[in-house]
Amino acid sequence: MKKTKKVNSTGRFGSRYGVGIRKRILKVEERQKNLNPCPFCGFKKIKRIAAGLFECKKCSAKFTGGAYTTETLIGKSIKKIVGQKSFIVDAVELIKASEEETSYSDIEKEVAKSKKR
Repeated sequence: MKKTKKVNSTGRFGSRYGVGIRKRILKVEERQKNLNPCPFCGFKKIKRIAAGLFECKKCSAKFTGGAYTTETLIGKSIKKIVGQKSFIVDAVELIKASEEETSYSDIEKEVAKSKKR
């Protein structure tokens, strides 16, 4: 496959199809050829079987993703939201536990003691 300095892998198209389309193809091919980690084992060798289907070469786990990448932008944001929900539940439990240990009446008693001194 022929490569050129400016257009990289899209040099194989020559002057055909127009600049805009060749630039879009270049972006897609760069994302497609990146080494992405497996979501199960973390190994960085994943093979694209079909559009949206990927297989890890180490653990042979099959999973879905975007057409050319292992994870889409929407998938990343959903994963982040799910992670934050579990964090919020833990944070609420911590707040309740800390409120049970120190109440406002305890603080008021300490302030009153310090004023008497």
